[in-house]
Amino acid sequence: MDTSHLAEHAGAAGSFFASIFVVATLSMRTMIPLRVFAILTNIILIATAVPTHNYATLILHAVLLPVNTYRLHQMLQLVRNVKKSVNSDLSMDWLRPFTTERKCTAGEVLFYKDEKADSMFYIVSGRFRLVESGIELPVGALVGEFGMLSPSNTRTQTLECVETGMVLSVTYDQVEQLYVQNPAFGFYLLRLFSARLFENISTLEQRLAQHATPQVAEPKPA
Repeated sequence: MDTSHLAEHAGAAGSFFASIFVVATLSMRTMIPLRVFAILTNIILIATAVPTHNYATLILHAVLLPVNTYRLHQMLQLVRNVKKSVNSDLSMDWLRPFTTERKCTAGEVLFYKDEKADSMFYIVSGRFRLVESGIELPVGALVGEFGMLSPSNTRTQTLECVETGMVLSVTYDQVEQLYVQNPAFGFYLLRLFSARLFENISTLEQRLAQHATPQVAEPKPA
């Protein structure tokens, strides 16, 4: 069989297998299997592009292969960290690769009560305060997540920077994508939201108790 026939058969076989992988990806609902099949598709098309001298396809999938491989590694790492966090603490360090850094100065307001909410923040450094409740948030706290749970997607309080610091922001769209890709992430968020809710309730109860006027017993008549 000459080189031209070999290239022709290789091209036909590559197209056939690539078509199978494309159809398979359409039937998948989660990201990790999609990434696996995307990597297999990249490898098949690279292998068939070499004998057919299809350099455009070769270059395209040579670029996509490491991208898909890195994304798969990232998602697998996320799943491992989420499972670890679900069974241990509520650290958000594993979410850092999906966030954007934002530096804040003292007096800066990150968001106002009742405005439209589209992201939440993880406090890396500095001091931040929820204005309406007076609750000061420590480093490592997640804030702004209740806007995602609100039916109208509005802020429930105003967040102000008290001391210069840095936060990591992640959009609700990214959170929803992570939830769809990894159901365990949804359970993690449920625990996180519940912990924050009970923490806020406890803090407010303590503040109310501190400001409550003690009952003074009336003197009995002599």
